Amino acid sequence: MRVGRSARRSRDVVDDDVVARSLEPGPPPPVERVHFEQQPEFRPTGGAPRLGEMLLRDGILTPQQLAEAVVQQVQSGKRLGELLVNLGLVDESQMIATLAEQLGMPLADLARTMPDPAVAGLLGETLARGMNAIPLRRDPDGAIVVAVSDPSPRIEDDLAEALKAPVRIELGTAQQVRWAIDNTYRALQGIDLQVEAFTAIHGKRQAQSATSAAIDDMSDDAPVTRVVNMIIAQALRDRTSDIHIEPQDERVRVRFRIDGALHDVLWLPASMGSAIVSRIKIMAGMNIVERRRPQDGQIAMTVEGRALDIRVSTTGVIWGEKVVMRLLDKSRPQYRLRDLGFSVETHEKMSKLLQSPYGMLLCAGPTGSGKTTTLYASMNEVNSPERNITTIEDPVEYVFPMINQIQINEAAGVTFAAGLKSILRQDPDMILVGEIRDLETARIAVQSALTGHFVMSSVHATDAVSSLYRFLDMGIEPFLIASSVLGIVGQRLLRRTCQHCKEPYVPTADEMDFFLQSGGDEDKRDFWMGAGCNYCSQTGYSERIGVYELLTVGPQMRALLVTEGTTQSEIRDLAIAEGMKPLRTQGVILVEENITTIAEIIRSIYTL
Repeated sequence: MRVGRSARRSRDVVDDDVVARSLEPGPPPPVERVHFEQQPEFRPTGGAPRLGEMLLRDGILTPQQLAEAVVQQVQSGKRLGELLVNLGLVDESQMIATLAEQLGMPLADLARTMPDPAVAGLLGETLARGMNAIPLRRDPDGAIVVAVSDPSPRIEDDLAEALKAPVRIELGTAQQVRWAIDNTYRALQGIDLQVEAFTAIHGKRQAQSATSAAIDDMSDDAPVTRVVNMIIAQALRDRTSDIHIEPQDERVRVRFRIDGALHDVLWLPASMGSAIVSRIKIMAGMNIVERRRPQDGQIAMTVEGRALDIRVSTTGVIWGEKVVMRLLDKSRPQYRLRDLGFSVETHEKMSKLLQSPYGMLLCAGPTGSGKTTTLYASMNEVNSPERNITTIEDPVEYVFPMINQIQINEAAGVTFAAGLKSILRQDPDMILVGEIRDLETARIAVQSALTGHFVMSSVHATDAVSSLYRFLDMGIEPFLIASSVLGIVGQRLLRRTCQHCKEPYVPTADEMDFFLQSGGDEDKRDFWMGAGCNYCSQTGYSERIGVYELLTVGPQMRALLVTEGTTQSEIRDLAIAEGMKPLRTQGVILVEENITTIAEIIRSIYTL
């Protein structure tokens, strides 16, 4: 049974016979190839507007773009809408809005309205993901409103049969519907049952030793095992970079770091803390008996079809052991430099530095500022069969084809310094050192850069200038730094303003003072911030973008570096005079482009 059908079904018009094939899966009907310029009218019988015409009418496509898309659509057999989105000619949200207008269907407001869990439960997670559909609510007449991303002719029948009720269709983009599914069918659902099961047997297990209790937790159906798996699965769905499991006096707090900020997610009974830690240690190959000393480990697993590497760190606190797990999603696409947020000018300078046959390029910033991502993107920029590229990392986060990657193993004597020495005997053209932590590694890296190798590495420092002084603090002579270092990238990651809920706002007096003192446009009047919606979990921010400063070491900078008594301020002033745009300036540019907010610049970038 179906309700809400309109004349769109009686006309049976979903897409143009030439401009777009039917939305129902199956082989495309035979079509005659035409040139758009020669035959611009593609109106089907029934007088319904056609998708291509509507996109032309709204100025989203040009006639030339549509003509080329028609040719590719005929050759590939894909639907026109899908093809246009894949080619990047039309944004997915524009396409779904146009399709909704064509079919006379309403758009689903997934940004402001959360699906009713009781109604969503009628469909179930498996069917929801298979159909990419999410039930939203039940109307007074008993019909269930369902958001879908693909309004194929049979979708209403399939949903009505699955829900055992009449349905009404609303349209959303595939990404929006997937997001709603992830947030409705939470991986943490049912965790209370697992906690109750653990509590029920906790008394019996108190008589066991920690070792034997942990062995019991290795079974796949143990409550603790399920709880840990649920936490990891939910973290992956939420785009979490780090999971914090923290014992408190009477309970265990679980927090996720999402887009650089920590959020409370779950509270568990204190009695469960040691069992969870033991389970994670077993997964990471760590010593479950040792609870006093900090330990590090690594987990490789597949979660919901996605390969995942997890770096595990434990340390003792007053209430027990705290665990931090850093999630590395191996299915994530590798970034190119142009995708990271570099300005055009900085990207050009960076690309030139990467073409140097020798010297050192450093990435500077605190933990979590994206240094490794920048190094990987830089390495991808110059990776070719003609180059022998070797890396030494702790750990190897992502595996690259045609690149030799070495994993640090201190137990086997493979340290950064020892590994770097061995790399020099492997005829390298380019060397990536995951991090320079000590004098020996720094000295070998500098010598490698001076003897005809191109070296890239990261340094924990607040900005580009301070990283030079980190080398001095380690004991590297100024003349060696001046001779080996080609450039230093200082960086931070800033949260982007959510595009689904952004609205104008008036900055505070302190924010405006910071904006103007940092070189902001005095004439800017419109400032935007996220009001908070379902897509950004009410934070006003979604995803992150990098902000970068690039210090290049030229003749004047070398002369200044070897001058005794040179201060950081003098080096910074010269770098700015030679074209370096500081982090604050680059951040303010993003505010001027309405990509982020003044408050986020103040939060993330040092203001000194």
